[in-house]
Amino acid sequence: MIKKLSLISLFTLLPASYYYAQTTVFAYLKDAEGKPVEQASVDLKGAGNDAKADKIGYFQFTDLMPGHYQIMVTKPNFETKIFEFDVTSDEKRKDLGVITLYSALNGADQGLAIIEDSGESDSGGAQQTATVGLLQSSQDVFNRMASFDLGPYWFRPRGIDSRTGENMINGVSMAAADNGDVDFSTWGGLNEITRYPEIAANHAPSEYAFGGTTGVFYKNTKASEYRKGSQLTYSLTNRNYRNRLSYRFSSGMNKNGWAFTGMIARRWAQEGIQDGTAYDAYSGYLGVEKKFSDSHTMTLNAIGSKYARSSSSPSTQEVYDFRGVHYNSYWGWQNGDKRNERVKRGFQPMIQLQDFWKINKNSQLWTSVSYQFGKEYSSRLDWYRANNPSPTYYRNLPSYWLNYKDPSPEQAANIGITRDWWTNDDQSHTQINWDNLYNANRNVEYNALLGGRRAAYYLVDDVKDDKVWNVSTHYTYNFTDTSRFILNLSYQNYRSEQYREVNDLLGADFALNMDPFASNTTAGSVWGKFNTRESDTDVAKREGDKIGYSYIFRRQEFKINPAFKFSTGKFDVFISGLFGYTTNSREGLFQHYLYESSYGKGADQNFWNAGVKGQVTYKINGRNFLVYNGAYFSQSPFLNDIYFNTRVSGVTTPGIENVVVDANDLSYVISTPIVKLRLTGYLVNTQNETSVQRYFAQGVKLTNLTESGDQAPVQDGAFITQVLAGANKRNMGIELGAQVKVTPTLTASGLLSLGQYTYTNNPTVYFASDAVGTFRELDGNGNIVSRSYTNMGEATLKNYRQGGTPQEAYTLGLRYSSPQYWWVGATWNYFGHSFLDPSPVTRTARFYTNPNTPGVPYDQVTDEELARVLTPTKLPSAFFFNVNAGKSWMIGKYYVLVSASVNNILNNRNYITGGFEQTRNVNYIDYANDYDSGNMVFAPKYWYNQGRSYFVNLQFRF
Repeated sequence: MIKKLSLISLFTLLPASYYYAQTTVFAYLKDAEGKPVEQASVDLKGAGNDAKADKIGYFQFTDLMPGHYQIMVTKPNFETKIFEFDVTSDEKRKDLGVITLYSALNGADQGLAIIEDSGESDSGGAQQTATVGLLQSSQDVFNRMASFDLGPYWFRPRGIDSRTGENMINGVSMAAADNGDVDFSTWGGLNEITRYPEIAANHAPSEYAFGGTTGVFYKNTKASEYRKGSQLTYSLTNRNYRNRLSYRFSSGMNKNGWAFTGMIARRWAQEGIQDGTAYDAYSGYLGVEKKFSDSHTMTLNAIGSKYARSSSSPSTQEVYDFRGVHYNSYWGWQNGDKRNERVKRGFQPMIQLQDFWKINKNSQLWTSVSYQFGKEYSSRLDWYRANNPSPTYYRNLPSYWLNYKDPSPEQAANIGITRDWWTNDDQSHTQINWDNLYNANRNVEYNALLGGRRAAYYLVDDVKDDKVWNVSTHYTYNFTDTSRFILNLSYQNYRSEQYREVNDLLGADFALNMDPFASNTTAGSVWGKFNTRESDTDVAKREGDKIGYSYIFRRQEFKINPAFKFSTGKFDVFISGLFGYTTNSREGLFQHYLYESSYGKGADQNFWNAGVKGQVTYKINGRNFLVYNGAYFSQSPFLNDIYFNTRVSGVTTPGIENVVVDANDLSYVISTPIVKLRLTGYLVNTQNETSVQRYFAQGVKLTNLTESGDQAPVQDGAFITQVLAGANKRNMGIELGAQVKVTPTLTASGLLSLGQYTYTNNPTVYFASDAVGTFRELDGNGNIVSRSYTNMGEATLKNYRQGGTPQEAYTLGLRYSSPQYWWVGATWNYFGHSFLDPSPVTRTARFYTNPNTPGVPYDQVTDEELARVLTPTKLPSAFFFNVNAGKSWMIGKYYVLVSASVNNILNNRNYITGGFEQTRNVNYIDYANDYDSGNMVFAPKYWYNQGRSYFVNLQFRF
């Protein structure tokens, strides 16, 4: 009777079920050999639904409304697959065909990436739309290889400054408002939480933000979207840290609509690959998600990392020849331990609340509110009227004494003394001598007025105390099955108090808050005080007190980003716009003795932004595409660019303007299960860039007008703030990335990047000197003007190569994937055409003009002579071999993975990853004498590749 009633009920309900049902979507999962893949998890993103593939690899989703969908397919031992499709109103059943899952062989899926990674996604056998082959949520073969194989060697695709990109977590931009950099330390170590971002590469438009020229990386940390269960990971490496231990747990969505995901991680090293570098970081994540209904969920995320890590120094070639590429001048012995003066430590957690609301079948709204707070400390040694304690100070090196043409007996003796220090590695001289610093402080005369001994040497912290609010919304509306409107709104309120404080007095009682370069710094005089609002006794600073500078940065930024996507015939079109506004201010808390503008809040500096991006995809067929990306937009300068001497002055950079970018590229793309290829030509023009540098300069030969109008020399030797304003750049080249599955188990891949990154104009150089608060100069009309800077003239940089990255790179790779779930792979990488950025001031007329005869060059100066001594610094080319291997097992329901990679297996230590030209001598006579000496004292400083490195990973899922 029960069976009869069940059958009656079934046949009675079938018509109603059919009537109310929408679309059923189904597919089959198979491996590279065509065998079914069972028990794979298939998650329908954004809907809270998931499915499991059965014994023949079949899965389905029922009752889907018309719209755009994305599924993620995961199974241990296989690559994660992300697949997109559209459902139209006239479809009752949609066949996605066969989706092929390949063995998980790449570093991304095996946890080999250090910061962030993204697995490559192969398209399935039945492509429904162009987006299937061109997923934003996965890196193409070029970008994947550039990230994992070339990234460790400082390769930067297209040579573009990363400050022009957008890195977002839960709808919030992570770029700092003062300098535009992204501090990955904020979530460092949380690889399993922050992997698989959705990516719009380079200047392609994105659904989540307008972005810049280095892409949009967008990651939502929804608690319900992580693999249910636990994962324990241990990593062993010889890079910045030695050990990493992490644990992640995810509950999945329970029947009451709650999901929880948590993760803790620690990375540590007593000493990293560079001498004297310690590392200790604790990271944590907690995500709580509440599902109120099928159309409404909320998430609460807390992310933070407490870290302390030591830095390593650049050095001249002379030093590396003595001590090798792992040499680091920032440390010395203290009580039997290595102590590093440059330590960065901080804790700046984020708390974020996100609301996901599916308004109806055509529209949805995501809203995010985020607050980040905390401090970051960067330590360094400082000293007051004492010798530079750095072991690589130029007087501590043989080259300085070798340059004396007729040395005195004492000078000649110093050649042998300093050479013995370095050849014998006398670490009392080749490293910081902390004992000498303490002894120097003990020998300072007791000051009864200030109550103790003044520190000749002391340790300070440069502190950033940030408070950042963000609010953003992401709205989408589907007009039809093939057209979508997108609107992103964002607001950021940034407040950062930045100051220096005393960290360690090294046995002394106080440090003076006064300028050691000032001509009169005796107590009782305003002259020389970093803060003239202090009393004579308040200049004595104890540990924890502010010293040197103190100010507050404020910035508010509004962005409106409308976008529209549609398909027509064989074309997919994506248009994105930008309207933005920023207001910026600086409030000084110290009154510097030289700079009237240093104290108080200055006028707001406001900038409007606008731009447009477009992408047109032409579908030649289901496997071949032509893709054009174009962008034209402006970008507000960052706070450090607006206020170029911000520690002591509220003066703004002369003629500061928005950066303007004009970018275009055209790609031919092949995307098949066997062949993946992208060939791209690109051209990026950037205008009005500003860069700021601060260094000690000697031989600047600055002058100032007296009250009577006579030229008077300025103190020779002082700290200088150099501003390069209005620089235009051109980055052009071609990119080729290809991957071929030679057999189901053997894959070959290759990359080619040929670029030409140059300056296209002669920007202006400005100087501000710590020895001069106000420059009195003649303007173009012969009138005397007073300013906090001097115009050094145009820097002849046109056609000079930009520095910072190789402009030529090649990669060839092979990897073998066994059906028994082990793999081995290798890549060969080559880099060439890498340069140091040219020093701007040495390319100005002030460099070669004789100050004794204004407007007239030194007698020796000719075009040929300038070209000889100012030849661009080209770095040597290099090649490297990388290998990786691994094995995974399923033991019952437990998953175990062991993987390892070795970079630079041949231990090539001759590759310079970066550096800079020293700008100590900024007049031709001193520079040329040093250049021609054969023992150049102020030669360029470099960072070298660290040699062979390894990363071993053990992962256990349960």
